[in-house]
Amino acid sequence: MKEKLKIDIVSDVVCPWCTIGYKRLEKAILELDIQDQIEIEWQPFELNPNMPVEGQNVIEHITEKYGSTAEEQKQSKLQMKEAGEELGFTFDYFDEMRMVNTFDAHVLLEYASSFGKQTELKMCLTTAFFSERKDVSKREILKQALLDVGLNAEEGLALLNNQEIRAQVREKQEYWKNLGVNSVPTIVFNRKSAVTGAQPIGTFKQILSELIAE
Repeated sequence: MKEKLKIDIVSDVVCPWCTIGYKRLEKAILELDIQDQIEIEWQPFELNPNMPVEGQNVIEHITEKYGSTAEEQKQSKLQMKEAGEELGFTFDYFDEMRMVNTFDAHVLLEYASSFGKQTELKMCLTTAFFSERKDVSKREILKQALLDVGLNAEEGLALLNNQEIRAQVREKQEYWKNLGVNSVPTIVFNRKSAVTGAQPIGTFKQILSELIAE
């Protein structure tokens, strides 16, 4: 039995390019028809670890963090929308959209991994945030996401108050940061090589073909 190709995706649920990157990777995997030879694990990365509970308006946040003008942000959103459309994903940007704290979401993704439901939950949360105007830091939204993917919501939500589990997720974040991951998505193949950013489908196909052939 040939070992599966392990892909770690270091990412945040409120990162648009992580969604685009994953959808392109998924398309490359499907087009090469190698789904059964791949194992994907999502790794935690918070774009804004110090984001307060009330969050921050996205436009204000991007201006503050990256110094982007309103015009640049408009262009960037348009670009993401188009990239999303090509992949069947909806980015619904609106003026009151808020950047939120995602640590709890990462704790639940950790929980979902034990049941092989990590990718499903990840896409459920990222869809809630980008397509359905939902605040993924709120417990009721997180609860619904767990239910939607068929996980035990009570059990999952109980972990949010578990200090040991929270510490484990922080440790994982530190692990990837210490390896030099400072932008997402970072997509790591067999823990040996990596690419950052939402690469084109063709690039992913080339990388995957080479690795599978090895």
